[in-house]
Amino acid sequence: MQYAQEIWAKTLEIMERELGLSKTTINTWFDDTKALSFSDNSLTLFIEIPFKRSTVEQQYTGRIKEALKLLFSSDIDLVITAQENSEVQQEISQFSEELSFERFIVGKSNDLAYAAAKAVAQAPGASYNPLFIYGGSGLGKTHLLNAIAITVKKNNPNAKINYVKGGDFTSEFIESIQANKGDEFREKYREADLLLIDDIQFIAGKAQTQEEFFHTFNALYESKKQIVLTSDRLPKEMVNLEERLRTRFEWGLMADIQPPNYETRMAIISLKCKRLGLDLSEAQREIIANNVTSNVRQIEGTIKKIHAYSNLLGNDISQDIVERAIKDMFHEHPGLNPTPEIIVREVAKYFQVEEPTIVGKNKSKEVALPRQISMYLIRELIQSSFPEIGRYFNRDHSTVMHSVNKIEDEIRVNEELRNEIKDIRKNILEM
Repeated sequence: MQYAQEIWAKTLEIMERELGLSKTTINTWFDDTKALSFSDNSLTLFIEIPFKRSTVEQQYTGRIKEALKLLFSSDIDLVITAQENSEVQQEISQFSEELSFERFIVGKSNDLAYAAAKAVAQAPGASYNPLFIYGGSGLGKTHLLNAIAITVKKNNPNAKINYVKGGDFTSEFIESIQANKGDEFREKYREADLLLIDDIQFIAGKAQTQEEFFHTFNALYESKKQIVLTSDRLPKEMVNLEERLRTRFEWGLMADIQPPNYETRMAIISLKCKRLGLDLSEAQREIIANNVTSNVRQIEGTIKKIHAYSNLLGNDISQDIVERAIKDMFHEHPGLNPTPEIIVREVAKYFQVEEPTIVGKNKSKEVALPRQISMYLIRELIQSSFPEIGRYFNRDHSTVMHSVNKIEDEIRVNEELRNEIKDIRKNILEM
């Protein structure tokens, strides 16, 4: 929920700054709007007062979607509900048929994760418990979680399903303590038939949250209830994760998802085009497949951008339009084309240190932070493995893991550092 609220706050800023809505208008119609959830392609808002809800639906839905598109460079669905209950909003937005098994493109890069997810969905708690799916951003981990939920719900409409992001689990746990509602929190999660946690790595380093999740995990596991976790890394790579949790995460099956290979990218492009009614030639699809290689989300964004250009310009889709859409994706989306050399150069420039010093052996405080930030950004933007980053800096992978985790922890509480990294990232991506 916290992540959804952050997205909503940024959306309001864009509506005021970019779309010309006055502060008075925003305060009048959105002052008590609450963001309930944000899944891959959908933001769910709760508006209690019927008059305000109908006004927002009729007059401001287009503006909200426009702001979301400016924020994410792709179309985001919007759900406005009168139901604040989390189970209701999950049914509405998070478990969308768009994210079913039938719409998941299977290839060599994800076939194990797909097969394991289907097996778990058909017989929750019977095998592969927990199922731990790991891989980079935009590769389909959240899609598989949603597909599992859809299948389980179809087979058992009364199943209690809880889906939550790792960061939101922590926030909800803290809120329950502050509101003296710990029993309600424990009942919600420990009595679930299926627990789905996206980005579980975000509970690492949080002692109380890890303690609570340890007991939640045990309660569900002993009751033979299914647990499915996703992460951007293996449990052993979570430096600040307690050993007892790391061990439990490894009890079941660990399945990785890699960036899609050429054949899978072509299949994804063909399917996305078919759904949008977009007629691309084989050569045009090959151009996309050969250039947009990092993840599924970026491929989908490119297809949507071509579709938008086609609608706006009213012309047949030319190679220039395809290449323009690809170029825009390289400019707008993190991690599409920077290299370690570019990242280190921009970090060095920002902190006014020499590039060789960052990758060298100097251990002074003035160099240590830029080096750690460089490692963090290489991990974030390129999704390189810890050993790969270690080889670039001539350091052990455990040193890289420690550096990345340290920066991740620090930016949650240090606004100055968070803004510095934001500036560096912007410099890298706008080159």
